[in-house]
Amino acid sequence: MPQQGVIGLIGGMSWESSAEYYRIINQAVRERLGGLRSARCLMWSFDFGEIEALQHAGRWDDAAALMIDAAQRLERGGADFFLICTNTMHRMADEVAAAVGIPLLHIADPTAERIKARGITRVGLLGTAFTMEQAFYKGRLTERFGLDVLVPDVEDRAVVHRIIYEELVQGRVEPASRAAYKAVIARLIGRGAEAVILGCTEIMLLVKPEDSAVPLFDTTGIHAEAAVERALASPPA
Repeated sequence: MPQQGVIGLIGGMSWESSAEYYRIINQAVRERLGGLRSARCLMWSFDFGEIEALQHAGRWDDAAALMIDAAQRLERGGADFFLICTNTMHRMADEVAAAVGIPLLHIADPTAERIKARGITRVGLLGTAFTMEQAFYKGRLTERFGLDVLVPDVEDRAVVHRIIYEELVQGRVEPASRAAYKAVIARLIGRGAEAVILGCTEIMLLVKPEDSAVPLFDTTGIHAEAAVERALASPPA
């Protein structure tokens, strides 16, 4: 019987998207291996209220310490590699990865690889204000993969961010918010975006391919599928 590596998941940011990770990973393993097969995985799930408070207070060092602790717990539990199941908390990805002996599968990398494989070079980016405005995510896409990254204007960024924190992480999917996101996407396309990255793991709950005139790259699904590829390609000895 084919063996699998153990996937470590740092989740709970929010649990709404972490549940999607768990579903996508297990469905992908069943499709690949058949029958009753499912994924070998561990998840450390945060109380997102604690994380959100640190984010908006700018207490990134304290948040990083919690993330390092979570990664170390997964390593002690037997994970072969790990994922941070959120785009925003990749702000401290290098620091967390350096604190453990197992590799981190960075969320931006498989996303950028898929974009490059489609021959796309200019992309729009939706996410939290932290992801859209700070360099940790956009910089990786540009420096490592040569992508030209566009973000919404300041008013649109505020709308995108508010809907994530006031609705999506609380499990609310509102038609008016879908319309707002469609309008933001249309404006990015008008500025030359050839595709749009859904760079917050909850956005896939709201926005679907039919909401955009250009391809959407859902980081949640891409990250989860890349984890399965790695787990099946590199099983434990």
